[in-house]
Amino acid sequence: MRAFETVFESWVLSYLLNSLWQVPLVFCAALGAARLARSAGPRMEHRVWAGALALEVVLPLCNVQVSELWQRAWGLALWFRSGSAADGETRVILGAGTASQLALPPHAAEVLAAIAAVYVCGLVYFAGRLAWGVWTTETMRRRATPLELDAEAAGGIKRFLQLLGMDGGAVHLASAAAISGPATVGLRGHTLLLPPGFLARLSTDERDALLAHEFAHMQRGDFAKNLLYGLVSVPIAYHPLLRLTRARLAETRELVCDAMAAEAVGGRESYARSLLRLARMLSDRKAPRILHAIGILDANIFERRVMQLTRRSLEVGGARRVATAAACAVLALATCTSALALRMEVADSSSQSPETKKMDPKAAAGNLITKVPPVYPVDAKKAGIAGKVLLDAVIGKDGSVEQLRVVSGPAELQQSALDAVKQWKYKPFLLNGDPIEVKTNITIVYTLAK
Repeated sequence: MRAFETVFESWVLSYLLNSLWQVPLVFCAALGAARLARSAGPRMEHRVWAGALALEVVLPLCNVQVSELWQRAWGLALWFRSGSAADGETRVILGAGTASQLALPPHAAEVLAAIAAVYVCGLVYFAGRLAWGVWTTETMRRRATPLELDAEAAGGIKRFLQLLGMDGGAVHLASAAAISGPATVGLRGHTLLLPPGFLARLSTDERDALLAHEFAHMQRGDFAKNLLYGLVSVPIAYHPLLRLTRARLAETRELVCDAMAAEAVGGRESYARSLLRLARMLSDRKAPRILHAIGILDANIFERRVMQLTRRSLEVGGARRVATAAACAVLALATCTSALALRMEVADSSSQSPETKKMDPKAAAGNLITKVPPVYPVDAKKAGIAGKVLLDAVIGKDGSVEQLRVVSGPAELQQSALDAVKQWKYKPFLLNGDPIEVKTNITIVYTLAK
C-alpha cells in the first residue's frame, strides 16, 4: 500500500510540476496560432483554443522519450533507404540520461507529500464546485415556467429552427426569476431561460437576433461542450492561465454564433444593430451566474463582435485555409515536442536506501574499469529497429552492478543492453573513506548504418 502511495505521490507531483510551465508554453503558442487563424474566420480560431485547452491538460501527463522516437524513425528511414540492415553500431552514453529528472533529497519528502495532498484537495474542491454548478443549473431549469408565445414569436422560432436544421420538439423556452439575462441550458433537450417578461420588451429585430444567437448555441451543442471543458480542465483548474484560455474559448464561440445568427436573420449589419441595442438594454444586468449556461451576454467583447460583423467580409480561398491549418499544426507539433523534450520527473527518494547515493552518470563513468560493449541483436537489425535503451543501475560497494532496471527503450534491444551492462565493473565509490552504493543511469544507443 505504501508503495502505491509513493508512486501516486510522484505521479501527482510530476504532473503538477510540468503543468506549471507547460500550460504557459501552450498558451503562448495558441496566441500565435490564433493570430494566424484569425484571417480564416472565427471557426478555425475557436478550434485553435479548443486544441490549446486539450494540450494544456494532456501534455503534463505524457512521458514520451522524443529522442527515442527520433532514433527509431531515423533507423527505419535508413533501413528503407538501404533495403537491408546488415550493419549497425552501439554506443554507450554515461551522462545526460536523467537530465530531465529531479532527484529530490529525502528530507524534503514531508514537504512534497504536503504539496501533493494540497493539490489533491484542490482537485476535490474544483470537482465539487463543478458538480454543484451542474446541480444548481439543472434545478433552475426544472423550476422554470414554460413560456406561452404569441403567433408571431412562434413563427419566428419555427423559421430559425428550420434554417439551422434543428428539431423543434427538443427546444423549449421558459421563464426563470433567478436570472437577469438569457441563458441556454440542457444536454439532450435545449431550454432557453429568460427573465420574466423579457421577450415582450424586445422589438421584432431584437427578438429575432436573440433567438437566432441562442439557437446557434443549441445547434452547436455549446452547453455540453462547456460542461466538457470544465470537466477535463479540473486537473489544471489552479492555473491562472486556464481562465484566460477559457475566456478565449468563450470569445471565439460567440463570434461563431454571431456569424450563424447573422446569416439566419438575413444580414450582418441589421444583426449588428440589434446586438448593440441588446447590449444597451442589458448593460445594467450581470451575465447569468449559472455555471455552464450559454447566453448572448457571455464573453464581454461586444466591440470586437460588432467590428467582426460590420467589417467587409474577405473570402479566404481553400489553399490559404489549408496553409493556415498547416502552419497551426506545425506550431502545435513544435510546442508538443519542446514540452516532451524538457519534461521533468519527480524522483521517488524513498526508493533509495539510506546508504545509496545518487551520482551523476559522468562522474560514475570515471570509476568504470571493465566495460563490455553491447551486441546489436541480429533480428533487430533486420527489422530496422534502432534507438536508445535507458537503464537505471545500482552499483554495489565492491563496484559490481547489483541492480539493473530498464527505464525506456525498444523491447527488442533491452535484453542486449542488460546482458552487457551486468558484466561491467567499477572501482568502489568512497564517501569519507568508506565504500558506498551508488545509483546512476546508463544509456545505450543502437544506430543502424547506411
